[in-house]
Amino acid sequence: MSTVVSTMRHVHGFDVARPLSIGTLIFLMLPLVFLPLVSIFIFGTSKGLASFWSALTAPEAVFALQLSLATSFWATVFNVLFGLFAAYVLSRYRFWGRNALIVSISLPTAIPTAVAGFALLLLWGPYGTLGRFLAPHGIQVMFTAGAIILANIFVTFPLAFGVMKAVFETMSHSLEEASATIGATRWQTFRHVTLPCLRGAIVSGALLTFARALGEFGSTIMVSGNLAGRTQTAPLYIFAKFNEGQIEAANAIAIVLALLSFLIFSVLFFARDWLDAN
Repeated sequence: MSTVVSTMRHVHGFDVARPLSIGTLIFLMLPLVFLPLVSIFIFGTSKGLASFWSALTAPEAVFALQLSLATSFWATVFNVLFGLFAAYVLSRYRFWGRNALIVSISLPTAIPTAVAGFALLLLWGPYGTLGRFLAPHGIQVMFTAGAIILANIFVTFPLAFGVMKAVFETMSHSLEEASATIGATRWQTFRHVTLPCLRGAIVSGALLTFARALGEFGSTIMVSGNLAGRTQTAPLYIFAKFNEGQIEAANAIAIVLALLSFLIFSVLFFARDWLDAN
């Protein structure tokens, strides 16, 4: 018989620690999180919505946003598919070198993004390990939109993989075993039994990957060339316009990226129960 354990209290009556703790938390977050975010919106709309809209709809700004959305989307698609495959293999099979593979996949979360971009340059650049064999054939990987996608894949790969691997490891194998006993193939079992259990993890991993790729700066500035109207993503646009003294132009794109990030994490937080249930 289950018992309901009431919430234990350290004191009787009014708990002074509650408002004190909440107040301290809010006080500490004000200069660290709240005020920096609010300042973006205050400054961005200080000269009116017309000025903000004009800066936002500038051709270079529109291109930078479109490029960021497109490259983040394709990096997310690849990382979800490859992350799903890697999570399945590393959670289902035990083999020599498995732990080394898991560490290698997780390593980009600890590597500075500028180092990641430099590593890609050393591999795919015109004089890189592989790039020098492609250059004579007129194939250039770096300083293109493809290079931005490669950088986003490298930096964000651990996110989707980590979310899905955690679900794989906690998933009960009883349904899969039951599916096998009634004659289902491995692919049928994966498609009709395993995959539905991963819907929440796939959506969460995809949203996290997209949000991270959308704001990527360190690696993309190394591999893209930061060419306005060609390979300049939204974060690079903000950096370039700030250096040029065009604060309004930089701030308009910063507001859009902040709103997109807020929307993504709101979906992750408020739809968490729905994602887990489905």
